[in-house]
Amino acid sequence: MSVMKRERLFPGDRVVAYVLLVLVSIVMVTPLLYMVSLALQSDREILSAVPVLWPTDPQWGNFVRLFQTAPFGLFFLNSMIMAGAITLSHLVFDPLIGYVFAKFEFPGKRIAFIALLSTLMVPFFVRMLPIYAMFGALGWLNTYQGLIVPFLMDAYGIFLLRQFIQPLPDELIEAGRIDGASELRIYFQIMLPQMKPALAVVALTSFVFQFNEFLWPLIATSTTEMRTMPIGLTLFNQEFFNQWNLTAAGALVLFVPTMILFFLTQRYLVRGIALTGLK
Repeated sequence: MSVMKRERLFPGDRVVAYVLLVLVSIVMVTPLLYMVSLALQSDREILSAVPVLWPTDPQWGNFVRLFQTAPFGLFFLNSMIMAGAITLSHLVFDPLIGYVFAKFEFPGKRIAFIALLSTLMVPFFVRMLPIYAMFGALGWLNTYQGLIVPFLMDAYGIFLLRQFIQPLPDELIEAGRIDGASELRIYFQIMLPQMKPALAVVALTSFVFQFNEFLWPLIATSTTEMRTMPIGLTLFNQEFFNQWNLTAAGALVLFVPTMILFFLTQRYLVRGIALTGLK
């Protein structure tokens, strides 16, 4: 009833909300659009004293020049291998561990879960030095395993999936056990399909974070052949500091995989938000 009265008293509320939403969207999208403009500008326009909002003759060849000037194809491949392997590892281990914490009882469960959560409070800078020393002794520096192994599991992903699984009815598990299904079969055929929205969130956040990771790849790699995209783009900008059009083109290349993954997982993300609201 109160909502009905409010709509009668303030019929323009919806219009105001839409106007504010459009204004916020414009503010958020404008930097991205200007980066696209920079990536398509010529060298003359990029060095002009007057800012160019949109190039008169878009230079699509800037993307070709970018890959010809520096080995960005190799940088991109290294980033995809690193982020893809870590994301896949999170999708394998995080739901399994989250399922155990959510639906099983065992001695020391509470202590183990608190210890897991406590790792979220320890900055990576604190763990970085012992990891570097250990990987140096193993000969894993400047290798793919050196880039991937420190991030094989994620405490945040485990916590997120545990919270998502916990409200799921235990009757599903009991029904599987009554039918004679093994614990692994119950996990893979009954529980795992229920986790798709949460898995989409884990996949997106893991890939975005790892694809844009800068500090650890900078420390763990020492040759051009093992550099990742963010490091390659930074080194390129230091060497060609006035080539802002090529730097912007590289930033767009860095952005594209994340955008594609978002569109692929969008419907699962929306469903996850709706299910969370219902719970």
